[in-house]
Amino acid sequence: MSHEKSSVNGQAQGLKRVKVAELDQILGVVFKVLDDGFIRVIDYMGSDESIVKAARVSYGQGTKIVHEDRGLIRYLMRHGHTTPFEMCEMEFHIRAPMDCWRQWIRHRTANVNEYSTRYSIAIDATQKTRPDQWRKQSAANRQGSSTFLDSQTGQTLSEKEQKLHEFSRMVYEERLQVDVAREQARKDLPLSTYTEAYWKIDLHNLLHFLSLRMDSYAQLEIRSYANIIGREIVRKWCPLTWEAFLEYRMNSMTLSSIECNVLKAIISGDSQNAEKIAKEFGWLDRVDRKLKLNRERAEFEYKLKQLGLPIPWEDSA
Repeated sequence: MSHEKSSVNGQAQGLKRVKVAELDQILGVVFKVLDDGFIRVIDYMGSDESIVKAARVSYGQGTKIVHEDRGLIRYLMRHGHTTPFEMCEMEFHIRAPMDCWRQWIRHRTANVNEYSTRYSIAIDATQKTRPDQWRKQSAANRQGSSTFLDSQTGQTLSEKEQKLHEFSRMVYEERLQVDVAREQARKDLPLSTYTEAYWKIDLHNLLHFLSLRMDSYAQLEIRSYANIIGREIVRKWCPLTWEAFLEYRMNSMTLSSIECNVLKAIISGDSQNAEKIAKEFGWLDRVDRKLKLNRERAEFEYKLKQLGLPIPWEDSA
């Protein structure tokens, strides 16, 4: 991999495109997602080396020592110096259900060209839910899900889903046959209908997308796409950046000032003071002697469990 060039009379000569051998092997390869979705890499620009050179622009070529490149990338990631990561870009071809794509397109930091059902016939494919994959609404998270419904209920729901899909497609095609405009004929297609798009994004914003959509709280469907992008594609494209991303973004935690104060008290063995600080901050308000739901407190309790530390107020009356 090299950006090296010679200069003759001020003209660039022999500029070579950055190539990543492991990524070149999967260019255009279809990664299946869900029942009929996919994602594949169309093209890319840059690599870990490009990030390093962008960060060291004042030093020209810079070092070629791998461990020094790794240290610099980790430093950039650790301190939030994001511009060098923007030197890398990737273009994807995606097929995803419309309800999943609706979440995807909220990330407004990419260039997008989507399949248009005003110009073309809607893709004749819908995302189907297996009987064992119907999820219950989460009691703690209004926009999330939790455990699965029983298989018998799931079987009934899946059968009705199939009938709904078949009926909506039949109505759509009947409208087309009597020459209803495509832009109007499509209006009753379900959100489970697949759409396709080309999606081009720089690495900095791609990592932000992955940090949100690979999270365990993200919806399962879009998380399935994000996991493939991260673990099967970005890992091969920029392995040093991927390592730093996992270290400092995905597998790390941040602490607010109140969390730091409570944590200090816990570590020093002063659980009473830890509880006092939490109470003063409004984390321990009660109704009928039971702690009120407090999302910020719940998130901190999760961090304590990850660290193997006790929750001071857990058994208090």
